[in-house]
Amino acid sequence: MKKEDFMREAIKDARKHRHHFGAVIVKGERILAKAGKRPVGDPRYHAESQAIIKATNKLKKLDLTGCTLYSTCEPCPMCFYQAWMMNIDSIVYGATVRDALKNGFHEIKIGIKGLNRKGGKRIKIKGKFLRKECLELFKK
Repeated sequence: MKKEDFMREAIKDARKHRHHFGAVIVKGERILAKAGKRPVGDPRYHAESQAIIKATNKLKKLDLTGCTLYSTCEPCPMCFYQAWMMNIDSIVYGATVRDALKNGFHEIKIGIKGLNRKGGKRIKIKGKFLRKECLELFKK
C-alpha cells in the first residue's frame, strides 16, 4: 500500500462511522489500528488518541517506534503528545488546525510543527496530505 492508501483508509473509516475525523496507525505496510468511531459529543475520544490506544493494546506495549500516524486533520496538542510519548516516528495529516477552526470546530490554535520543535523534532511531519479529500469530511 502507498501513503495515499493509508490516508484514504482513515477517510473511509471516518465516513463509515459518520465522523469528521479519522486516523490509522501503520507499521511497515500493515495497518495496526483505525479510529473513526467515537461516542458522539464526548470530547475525550479523538481519532488519533483512540488509534494510538488500539495500536498499543494490539502490540501489548507502550511503544510505537517504527509506526506512522495518518490523520485526516492535524492532531491537537493532546493527540500530538500521545504520539510523542509513544515514540511514533512520523505523522501524516490532511486538513490543518486552521481548516478545522474555519469550519466551526473547537480547536486550540497550536500547530504540531511548533510542538515538535519544542519536543526536539523527534517526529517526522508531513502536512496537507490529500487535504482536499480530508476537507470533504467537514462538509457533513
